[in-house]
Amino acid sequence: MMFLDPEKPIETCESDSCDDCAIKGNLHCHFSLKDWVHFLFIALPPFLIGGAGIYHMNGWMLIPWITFVISYFGFIEIRVMCSHCPHYAESTRSLKCWANYGSPKLWKYRPGPMTIIEKAVFMGGFAIVWGYPLPFLIIGKQLFMFVVYSMTTTGFFLTLINFMCSQCMNFACPLNGVDEKVRDQFFIENPAVAEA
Repeated sequence: MMFLDPEKPIETCESDSCDDCAIKGNLHCHFSLKDWVHFLFIALPPFLIGGAGIYHMNGWMLIPWITFVISYFGFIEIRVMCSHCPHYAESTRSLKCWANYGSPKLWKYRPGPMTIIEKAVFMGGFAIVWGYPLPFLIIGKQLFMFVVYSMTTTGFFLTLINFMCSQCMNFACPLNGVDEKVRDQFFIENPAVAEA
């Protein structure tokens, strides 16, 4: 199975079934191929446009950016942010969520909030990933590419925060925007997460 069984509660949940879940539809505990494709649809355009702008100036400068992007999303972000997520507690060897699907679980599950350092690394990584193409677009006077890159990046974050982060069960993440009532309901069924 590509994603977790949507009929089976997640590892941290003490409920026997998802059928009568009070937060079903308000919180994403399970993901599907549709969720993943939706995420890729909003995430890929800034990378393609930014990469094209870098390549236009100097193709070799793509190497450090691509290396950082893979390192950050495949390992660093997993350590500082994803390892706090209840999804990380699943018995699979890799993540089965929409954002970092397939990333290996190299660290142990660490429920509870992120530290200040973890938040700084998380947000700093975002700044590097999406900030790196900007000098190439500006110095290279690629005005059209700069505008499209800015629009797709803004669109990505607005969609992410308003439609995905607002239903994500990783309450440790600084971008999480789940309603307090939904969080409280989740904590009732996931007391170990609530305690952490």
